[in-house]
Amino acid sequence: MKYYGPEEIPLWGFILIGMILITQSSVLFLKAKKRGKVPWLWGLVGLIQFPVPSIVFFILTRTAWRKNL
Repeated sequence: MKYYGPEEIPLWGFILIGMILITQSSVLFLKAKKRGKVPWLWGLVGLIQFPVPSIVFFILTRTAWRKNL
């Protein structure tokens, strides 16, 4: 398996990664704001890594943050 360093990734690759991170961050921010769960933190965490913050947020919304019915 060949290793691709940052100098070998084309410009469109960096743009794609940036778009994915900004989209994830925006979605997490809006969903957290809707639920009242520290939106700035989720937005910042969404900018750092993909897809772990989305998975964690999804799990928390389905379990720990679920409203009592």
